[in-house]
Amino acid sequence: MKKLFSLLLVLAVALSSAGAMGEALPAPTLFTPGTYEAEAQGFGGMVQVSVTVAENEITDVAIKGDLETPALGGVAVETMGEAIVKAQTPNVDGVSGATVTSSAIIAAATQALEAAGADIAVLDEFRRDTEENTVREDKTLDTDIVIIGAGGAGMAAAIMVQQAGKDFVLLEKMPYVGGNTTKATGGMNAAETHYQKEQGIEDSVELFAADTMKGGHDLNDPALVQTLAEQSAGAIEWLDSIGADLPKISFSGGASTNRIHAPADGSAVGNYLVDKFSAKLKELGVEIMLNTKATELIMEDGKIAGVKAESQEANYTIRCKAVILATGGFGANLDMIASYRPDLQGTVTTNAPGATGDGIVMAQAVGAALVDIEQIQLHPTVEQTTSMLITESVRGDGAILVNQKGERFTNELLTRDAVSAAELAQEGQYAYIIFDQNLRNNLKAVEKYVTNGLTVQGDTIEELAGKLNIEPEVLAKTLADWNEAVAQQNDAQFGRTTGMNANLTMAPFYAIQIAPGIHHTMGGVKIDTSAEVISTEGNVIPGLFAAGEVTGGVHGGNRLGGNAVADIVIFGRIAADSAVAYCGK
Repeated sequence: MKKLFSLLLVLAVALSSAGAMGEALPAPTLFTPGTYEAEAQGFGGMVQVSVTVAENEITDVAIKGDLETPALGGVAVETMGEAIVKAQTPNVDGVSGATVTSSAIIAAATQALEAAGADIAVLDEFRRDTEENTVREDKTLDTDIVIIGAGGAGMAAAIMVQQAGKDFVLLEKMPYVGGNTTKATGGMNAAETHYQKEQGIEDSVELFAADTMKGGHDLNDPALVQTLAEQSAGAIEWLDSIGADLPKISFSGGASTNRIHAPADGSAVGNYLVDKFSAKLKELGVEIMLNTKATELIMEDGKIAGVKAESQEANYTIRCKAVILATGGFGANLDMIASYRPDLQGTVTTNAPGATGDGIVMAQAVGAALVDIEQIQLHPTVEQTTSMLITESVRGDGAILVNQKGERFTNELLTRDAVSAAELAQEGQYAYIIFDQNLRNNLKAVEKYVTNGLTVQGDTIEELAGKLNIEPEVLAKTLADWNEAVAQQNDAQFGRTTGMNANLTMAPFYAIQIAPGIHHTMGGVKIDTSAEVISTEGNVIPGLFAAGEVTGGVHGGNRLGGNAVADIVIFGRIAADSAVAYCGK
């Protein structure tokens, strides 16, 4: 009966609006006019929604979510109010990658509208934003360079191309920028930087390269690794020049010394860089074509001649001289993952939803070679219910891992593949990362884990153990042994030598249950040291360049924490320089 009533009410509204049946019928009242407010739990905190309605119309939706991640949840906060007004229902599409925030906005808007007397079923039946009859317009654009993907590598390249004075188009298939860079939490590896010298840290290009080759099981392309190491200090200085300084230095797994550079307050490096890159692009007047997906590379006479792309409004043919692929990897394409690694079927992923391998597929279609495509990295510290990555900096700043017995079982700062394998060998194939208030005080990234309810807290080690169903005396002994190892700077049990600058003695104490998750696809399109894409025949594909996770060869069989950010910044800049030079020929 309610369904029938809803349909009849919709019909009455439609008829009255159209002046049907001779004399216009009075429109039924959908809302009690006024402004109504409600809130719901978002990703970073409470999201507040204020809805203003007239008798038969939603006239305004204001959303406040200051604690949401700017590059993801912040996009939902900025865009979903307009979508609700347009559709005249709270049940609109959420923002991909911001599921928790989107759901909170929908829930709060629903609650506010119900307080205004609305029947949400009626609103859904009469929603105004149907797209069945949308016809895309065919458009042709002309430019010098097309950059596909507005993640870290694409934005770094765009800044360089704009500063070089070349005309270009920047495409991004998602409704927001950042890509997988928004998932980066630790920092950027770099050697012989001015920050290291100022802090008395000894490092070298040769040691950085050696660590990267060893970490990658010597499957890496040595020339690409050498380029990464040699240009890392210059990349740090370039970041300084655009206001994206990374002065905080700590250890990361597989490094021989303090090398991973992070924001001064220890916040997650990915969102920090995305914010800085976005601000610089805005300052430079760069427009980004969001919600526009590249679908095909156009080749003519054996070289790049353009890109085909599509948005909700248009089908684009973009004529150009050069293309920079910065589309990221395929860590969010679980079918593609399984096709190369069946053993990873069903594993959670930390990847942004746009990391689906589009660029790899497009490059293959024009003859690009792939390298190390089956090399897919697990990150050892992923909270499984949310797929949230717990930054390597937590361990780098002194945290330890324990199993369900409350015992350490590995050197926590071995390479990611080694630590992941050690976790999977434990009972239940999970572990707990243990840290204290001192670490929390000095690492801003931890606040996100606390806010989102991922941490278990105890005023004493014994209380924490009880909450984890671990024998209190076992966990207490594990912490005591670790603190003694820190005091003596000698981890006799597992040989850990890094991330031992502070003990774990300041209450309260914290734990997060973690297990491995898909984090990075090391393989991809083959490039040379100029970021030129190489064909299956071993030749350069003229006009085609690539940078970041879409490429293979830099990381080999295992990526060191901190090398992905180095990769996107360094090779994003190289790709830009190479594309600009190519267009000048």
